[in-house]
Amino acid sequence: MAEENRTENNEAQGQQAQQSNEPFFQMVRCYMKDASLEMPHAPEIFMTAPQEQPNVDIQFEVSNRALQMPDTYEVVVRGTITVKVQDKTMFLVEGKQSGLFEIRGIPAEGVHHLLNVLCAGTIYPYLRANLADLINRTGLPPVHLPEVNFEALYQQRMAQQAQKQQANGTTTAETPQANA
Repeated sequence: MAEENRTENNEAQGQQAQQSNEPFFQMVRCYMKDASLEMPHAPEIFMTAPQEQPNVDIQFEVSNRALQMPDTYEVVVRGTITVKVQDKTMFLVEGKQSGLFEIRGIPAEGVHHLLNVLCAGTIYPYLRANLADLINRTGLPPVHLPEVNFEALYQQRMAQQAQKQQANGTTTAETPQANA
C-alpha cells in the first residue's frame, strides 16, 4: 500500500513538472537485462591448487538510448569479469544491469551528462551486487567490480572525443562509452 502511494505521488510530481516545464528526473525501473556465467574447466579447476595468482580481467561499458515513450531513456551498464590461471579460464561472468529513466525539462547536453554519469552511477551498484552473487555461487573466491567515478570517466571520454573530432575536423557528438 505504501508503495502504491509512492507511485501515485511520483506520477503526480511528474505530471506537475511536465505541466510547469520544470526539470524532472526519476528512475522508473532498475532490472537485470542479461547475465551469464561460464566455468569451462569445472570440475577440474576445483581439484588442483593454483601454482600462481589468478589473472583477473575486469571490463565495463555504459550505453544508453532514447525509448519510444517521450522523455524516457534506457541506460545499460555491462560488466565482464574473467579469471584465468595458467591460461585456463576459472570463470567468466558477465552481466548487463539496466535502468529506465524519465528526464524532462533539461537541455540535451544536460541529458547526455545525466545518462552517462548519474544514471550509470545509480544502476552500477546493482550490477556489482548481482555479479558478486553469481561469482559467490561458483564456490570460488569472490571478485568484485571496483568503485567507478563516472563523472571523471565521462570527462575523460568527452576530452578524447573532442581531440578526435579536432583531428578529423568534425563536430558530431557521440555517446561516450566507458571501458576500464
